[in-house]
Amino acid sequence: MADNSWKRNLFVLWVGTFLVSMAYTVSIPFMSIFLQDDLGVQNHLELWTGVVFAITFLAAALIAPFWGSMADKYGRKPMMLRAGICLSIAYFLYFIVQNPYELILVRIIEGLLAGYIPSAIALVATNTPEKHVGYALGIISTSGAAASVIGPLVGGSVSYLIGTRETFLLAGVMVLIAFVIAWVWVKEPSFVKTEAKRSSVLNDLKEALANRTLVSALFIVFITSTSIMILEPLLTIYVLKLGSSQSSASLHAGIIFSAVGVATLIAAPRWGKLGSKLGYEKVLFIGLIGGGIGNFLQILFHDLIGFGTLRFVYGLFFAAVFPALNAFIATHTEPGFRSRAFSLNQSANQMGLLLGPLIGGFLATQLSIPVVFAINGSLLLLVAVLLKLPKFSFQPRASTAKEMSK
Repeated sequence: MADNSWKRNLFVLWVGTFLVSMAYTVSIPFMSIFLQDDLGVQNHLELWTGVVFAITFLAAALIAPFWGSMADKYGRKPMMLRAGICLSIAYFLYFIVQNPYELILVRIIEGLLAGYIPSAIALVATNTPEKHVGYALGIISTSGAAASVIGPLVGGSVSYLIGTRETFLLAGVMVLIAFVIAWVWVKEPSFVKTEAKRSSVLNDLKEALANRTLVSALFIVFITSTSIMILEPLLTIYVLKLGSSQSSASLHAGIIFSAVGVATLIAAPRWGKLGSKLGYEKVLFIGLIGGGIGNFLQILFHDLIGFGTLRFVYGLFFAAVFPALNAFIATHTEPGFRSRAFSLNQSANQMGLLLGPLIGGFLATQLSIPVVFAINGSLLLLVAVLLKLPKFSFQPRASTAKEMSK
């Protein structure tokens, strides 16, 4: 691989993942409004929203190991292009669905065929020189944070001014652009197609289980993803309960979603520098503690400004979590297993994204949303405590450390 070609790939993939992430934040957070206003769902809105969110993640979690093994055989770029065009089509289908059952069908199709961002991350991890892997993964992760700032504001504005359905059309165009730029400019010169039999999912799991650090990271990825998605489908509904009018709910929700993204852009680079000094395990612990306490404190605020401000503070702490986890997965797995490790990471993430909306939707029908905040905060604090136990320590065994140093 040419010395600087990885930098070009990183730049192009950053733009692509930014567009794909923004497509999500432009449209999906307003799914509850779409269900209610466009598809006619009036009863059990919280539960319908949870199911619509979760079904895609279930499909994606089940299929991710297959696409990961196909990427090992045919390359990350072909898998990324396949995912990009399929995701773009899915967004265009959202634009034309007429009832919630058609919406669920399209969500299933999306889950089975999408996966642009995981493929992009795997490509960066496997085609960047070893000494620059951590830096490159840190840079690529900021694309999602940047999208989370701009996307909800754009989506909220489009939904407010034109209509929620039109946000899906905009999202489809964004993903189509991401597909085109990856097709034209991304190169994968280090990949050599092999006719060797692809590794089975069972063998991948066995190899992963032998790496305690990787298992611990995957467990925390699952828990933190669950934590995020317990609340995300409920935030727009909660904005309505805090006094926002029906017509401006999407705009207010977009601003509040963006608050966490702004906090992530500000704090994530600083957490990265601090992690290199204190250790990523300590930074992760601080992020989980701050996120847990932040969820508890949200119970005390009953106005939009106070709630939005606290979400921003929560984001300052929670920004430490996923960069630390990605760094562990990248640095504590051998290069030959790294793409499969990220595939398992995707499955853990998708399982959390699956369970979170279902749990959140169910709890919201039985309890008040502020109580769900408290339960979510308890979950993050519990993970922080578990992190301190030897069983979940991120310190690798001596034998693993020796193997990695070879």
